[in-house]
Amino acid sequence: MSNFEFENPWFLLLLFLIPVILFWRLAFKNQTINPMKSPSIKAFGEEEGFYKWIKPLLNFLNILVLSLLIIAMARPRKVNVSTAVKSDEGVDIMMVVDVSLSMLARDLKPDRLAALQKVAENFVINRKSDRIGLVVYSGEAVTSVPLTTDRGVMVNSIRNLKTDQLEPGTAIGIGLATAINHLEHSKAKSKVVILITDGGESPVDYGKNMVYISPEDAAQIAADKDIKVYTIGIGTTGFIPLPRGYEHYPQRLFQLDENMLEYIAGKANGLYFRATDNDKLQEIYNEINQLEKSEINEIKYYTYDEYFRSILLYALFFLTLNVVLRTLIFKQLT
Repeated sequence: MSNFEFENPWFLLLLFLIPVILFWRLAFKNQTINPMKSPSIKAFGEEEGFYKWIKPLLNFLNILVLSLLIIAMARPRKVNVSTAVKSDEGVDIMMVVDVSLSMLARDLKPDRLAALQKVAENFVINRKSDRIGLVVYSGEAVTSVPLTTDRGVMVNSIRNLKTDQLEPGTAIGIGLATAINHLEHSKAKSKVVILITDGGESPVDYGKNMVYISPEDAAQIAADKDIKVYTIGIGTTGFIPLPRGYEHYPQRLFQLDENMLEYIAGKANGLYFRATDNDKLQEIYNEINQLEKSEINEIKYYTYDEYFRSILLYALFFLTLNVVLRTLIFKQLT
């Protein structure tokens, strides 16, 4: 960030003396008798028009040099401010987001997923000193962003959340366990999971090569590893429009397993929240932001681009020009 300032702004008050001096000189001139023109000037009668504007030019140069000197004394400069955030009390946060098809339901505006994206993006931007990561899940779970301080990466990943990239289903336990894997070796003062879903556990057939973890077991693992879990149930229940094809929104029955979400939060020393509209969702993230405060120390570094040297050079140039004009070329005018 850059700002322009004067180090000694009071010197600028001297600029107000310039019109006073001009007025005084004009008044003094009107009270004196005009001297006869020099014969040398008359000899150049054909150049009288040329000489007529030289005198005002010399006076203007006097004013210009004086003004530049005053401005130089005020020390104009550009202040460049850079800020470094230092925190030994940061929080490591994993966001675990349900991206099942039901997140496109239209009870939040414009839909559940879009409402969540907007709120989550603001949350990430405001957590300046924390490492934040992102796990997305439906019938399976994947790490979208490991723990990072790069807000740009997190924001882009949140903006690009989609509901059609993973297996169908709602594997809450798998999503939570994936986040725990990123936090278990963290040395942060606080390790937090924010888990968002709009339904209940609906596991799929993982096959022989995949291990199923229930939400209850994942909550116990989080508690054992001192990882706090906040759970958010998003959306309303009952029949809600869900898009199917182009401009087709059939009603679908939605249910939310609040008992399970309350159990997870209680087991892992967190809290359960219910977001039934956009405003409530924003309030929940604001509350979590307050509950998990980080101690932030901002160190500001200042560098200055000074302009007074350049201004003095201009003043010296115009002063030299003034002297040359007066002493060498138009001496007879002085």
